[in-house]
Amino acid sequence: MTTVTFHRADRRIDGFVVEGHSGYAEAGSDIVCAAVSAVVGVTECTVNEVLGLAAPVKVREKDGYVSLKLPGGLGQANERTCQDLLTGMMVYLEALGEEYPENLTVRLEEDDDDDED
Repeated sequence: MTTVTFHRADRRIDGFVVEGHSGYAEAGSDIVCAAVSAVVGVTECTVNEVLGLAAPVKVREKDGYVSLKLPGGLGQANERTCQDLLTGMMVYLEALGEEYPENLTVRLEEDDDDDED
């Protein structure tokens, strides 16, 4: 099971954590894993390579862990772009999770403290 947790503080999605392997099929044939990996990759690439925001990313392939945390003080245009991007990612993954409920769960957590990943 893959779990994607989006973190929100002060009505701002400030990052996400992906944990676990979906278990839909064997490695190389797992369409759920491929879909999650693709949307995570596009999001990370847009935030860091296109927008140049240097958001910290942690990856552990062994256990299917990926996290991204947006930096603060992005400015209005970059903040709006990132919020739209992360919201779109969340909506996409929620739809995917509805189609594959045994393999993907999406959560939204309200953060009290910005120090947690």
